[in-house]
Amino acid sequence: MPLIAFLAPDEEMLTAAKATLAEAHSDVLVDKGLLSAGVRKARELVREGVEIVIARGGTAVAINKAQLGLTVVEVPITGFEMIRALGEAMHYGRRIAVVAFPSMIMGIDCLGPILDINLTYYSIESEFKVESRVLQAIQEGADVIIGGVITVEASSKHHLPCVLIRSGAEGIIQATLEAKRIAEARRIEKVKSTLFQTVLDYAYEGIISTDQNNRVVIFNPVAEKITKVDGKRAIGRNVQDAFPQLELGRLLQTGRDELGQIIDVGSTQILCNKVPIQVHGAPIGAVATFQDIGKIQQWEANIRKKIYAEEHTAVFTFADVIGSSRQMRNSVAIAEQFAAADASVLISGETGTGKEVFAQSIHNASGRGQKPFVAINCAALPAQILESELFGYVGGAFTGADKKGKPGLLEIAHGGTLFLDEIAEMDYSLQSKLLRVIQEKKVMRLGSDRILPVDIRIIAATNKNLKQLVTSNRFRADLYYRLNVLRLHLPPLRERSEDVELCAKTFLERHATLLCRRMRLSKPAIQAFIRHSWPGNVRELQNTIERIVAICKHETVQADMVFQMMREDELNEPLTINAGVPWTETIRQALVTARGRHTEAAKILGISRSTLWRRMKSLGLYSTHR
Repeated sequence: MPLIAFLAPDEEMLTAAKATLAEAHSDVLVDKGLLSAGVRKARELVREGVEIVIARGGTAVAINKAQLGLTVVEVPITGFEMIRALGEAMHYGRRIAVVAFPSMIMGIDCLGPILDINLTYYSIESEFKVESRVLQAIQEGADVIIGGVITVEASSKHHLPCVLIRSGAEGIIQATLEAKRIAEARRIEKVKSTLFQTVLDYAYEGIISTDQNNRVVIFNPVAEKITKVDGKRAIGRNVQDAFPQLELGRLLQTGRDELGQIIDVGSTQILCNKVPIQVHGAPIGAVATFQDIGKIQQWEANIRKKIYAEEHTAVFTFADVIGSSRQMRNSVAIAEQFAAADASVLISGETGTGKEVFAQSIHNASGRGQKPFVAINCAALPAQILESELFGYVGGAFTGADKKGKPGLLEIAHGGTLFLDEIAEMDYSLQSKLLRVIQEKKVMRLGSDRILPVDIRIIAATNKNLKQLVTSNRFRADLYYRLNVLRLHLPPLRERSEDVELCAKTFLERHATLLCRRMRLSKPAIQAFIRHSWPGNVRELQNTIERIVAICKHETVQADMVFQMMREDELNEPLTINAGVPWTETIRQALVTARGRHTEAAKILGISRSTLWRRMKSLGLYSTHR
């Protein structure tokens, strides 16, 4: 349906309009409608989607008065058309009466002296006044009357000569072009309005705006949801009545922004920014944007999870714990109870007893299971590096720091669990900084003054007696009691010999399957595993099985193969790299050979980097070889 319609007052103008608009403006609907009939036709056109009506004289006035929601464009009467009508009227006499709506004959007064005629104007405001005006003109001696269609009809009825003021092609085209300019402006405005309304409706923030009288003019759906206020009822009301907590009216007096305010709305807290709207320095309103703080925290957690947590996940669950002994069943039962709590957990046990497996299992079984699980070995790094790893740093915080800065593990673990393995090896001064984070639940990157809130659960593990370290002032007592809320001790493998066979068979099947092989243990081999003391516990057993799978060519593993792997393990003890040479000198030689690179030195010595650091600290070499 066209957006624009042209209403002609009679058949003559209808034909002229159709001919004029046929080619260049065929998208304009042309129809007939005069005065009240034109109003009825316009009402029909509105229902069909027409937005702009072109009409002339009284019809245009009547449609406007009817308030149909249409834009009315009036066909102008040009000076040429008026002169043509007066020239035709002069054939009947010099006393000419003009009976018409004011808009049709603007400026006609000046033509009387120019044409040397007696020109009298009779204004009409509605179609019902036309006949009385015509009779008045007749009584006052008019020779001829000029006007619109209804004026001609009334004059003919009383047998007085009458001339119709016709609209030519120029006026029709001029009105049509004006209607199209209005239609384009309305289209652009409608697009802007739709975009603006879409932004308001689908914004993640609540938005409330007022005018200069403090009346609410915008109240979007998010604002309704947060405030529990009906937006439709709030529109037009004083903002102090609709939402008094905002105090938006104050901004009209101060003209100053109020940013980052925390406001209580019932049981909800919102973070609010308020800004005055000014034109040429004068306030004409104010706008407030706000968000539910709970939602902000949720988004922050999701962002951290998206950015950081992909590499920090726990893979083990309690189903991965191997063992059917009473001690192991008891340990799993206790750990499952700990998972339901949210307090710190301290896991103790010898090296290789599966402390990290239990830590990951506790995390996965807890309410934090879908959040990050961040693990770090406190013995693997020197104190300065461990601090930067835990706390992170801003760009340029120290020599060699990444220019972009780096988030710390405490920050990355937000919402989840931080697993501190070998906590006893943590530097004493760093222990106090960790304690502060646990107490205040806040962290600050190195080189920064910005404090970040963190919500983490600490699970620490150690193979040493922390209580004895506290007594000897090698571990902070306050940190110990902060960590030792829930205590879990994992028994060594030698104390649960009934689990050895199950562990050995499980590991054998797991590693053999990776090589697409089928292997089994002979009974003497199983007895050899059970009789061994396993100082390295489950980890040592798993490593032994892995070596057997790699070397053994037979489907059945015999006892002699097990004894061979155990003897090689004893003969390859890394502490015998240079027989008779003290370990202090051996480590120094390795560091010199590796040019101070700890990873290379550890490879030379045949030990892990963390073992190297522990050995250096115990021998007092830490400060010498950094």
